[in-house]
Amino acid sequence: MSAGCVDGDVPGAVGRVLDRYLDHRVARAAAVDGAFAADVARRVAEFTRSGGKRTRGQFLWWAMRACGRGDGPVGAALATAAALELLQTCALVQDDVLDGSATRRGRPALHLEVAAQYAPGVGGQGAADLGAAAGILAGDLALAWADDLAAAAQAELRPRTGAQVREVWSDLRTELVAGQYADVHGQVTRSRSPGRAIRIARLKSAMYSVERPVHLGAVLAGAGPEEVAELRRAGRCAGIAFQLRDDLDGVFGDPARTGKPCGEDVRAGKPTYLAAVAHARAAASGDRVSLSVLERCLGDPDLDDGALAEVREVFAGTGARAAVLSRIERLSARSAEHLERARPTGPGAGRLADLLRAAAGLPPVGAGGAGAAR
Repeated sequence: MSAGCVDGDVPGAVGRVLDRYLDHRVARAAAVDGAFAADVARRVAEFTRSGGKRTRGQFLWWAMRACGRGDGPVGAALATAAALELLQTCALVQDDVLDGSATRRGRPALHLEVAAQYAPGVGGQGAADLGAAAGILAGDLALAWADDLAAAAQAELRPRTGAQVREVWSDLRTELVAGQYADVHGQVTRSRSPGRAIRIARLKSAMYSVERPVHLGAVLAGAGPEEVAELRRAGRCAGIAFQLRDDLDGVFGDPARTGKPCGEDVRAGKPTYLAAVAHARAAASGDRVSLSVLERCLGDPDLDDGALAEVREVFAGTGARAAVLSRIERLSARSAEHLERARPTGPGAGRLADLLRAAAGLPPVGAGGAGAAR
């Protein structure tokens, strides 16, 4: 397949690679054990197939196309993009277990689906324990499948490029786990440091959602060290903006659009930048009422809609919401500056620029990027 054929529908091309790979993997799982295949392997495949935007794969693809003059290693790029989708499955299904989330992508979380399946026969607690175990193991399986697919893609590359991609992939996996732990650690220790919140946002989301996929695409295209460094900085800024936007949507967004209940981060006591800024501003101004609301509500799993509305008022009244929106704008501008310094000249440069803006929730510049932002 030529790169030009893929350009018209990157998510579709990645999806076709995933379909073939997942069909093969589920069949092999069924040969190992029927219950395992039905309860875990098939759910991993279904969950991965339901992620229609393939955002990480698009970042990889358009970074490769932005940096390269020819087609590039199309097959290896699509396989690596598909592996990123499986890595995302690992992160999300395990995150739902860790956070006790009820829904994901508009349907019950994977571990709750398993629990509901077995509850009539084994009772509530036994089903809950089995569901939690299935969620963790489903994440492990998705990670194993992702590694196998990525390794197969790397084997198709020239030795030097394959080694570079392998190193980026290894760092990406470690950063993903570190981000998950930093998030839980900040939640339990009730971290309220804005600086720490930004670091968590970078580790938890920015690096594996934007920066590393862009990095992978640039390496696949054979970009030079300086170009790669600037593209990484562009991806990092856009990725942090993406997480800050996600934090805002988690409190002020529409569940019909986000696919998850509103206020989950508040009820879980997540160490978001939004919460950290609100706390810092209330403390600096001596706003005891706002501090009391935050102390009482953040981390309360039984928080009702009325109390959540109080938290929203604090986030708005302290200026935290406006401050986060302002930082998103600044991060997006810095991302564009780094992209300009990288000076990619390939046919995907405009699409990559629009994707970076879209990550921050901003519209594309000009009509040329409309397709990339969808």
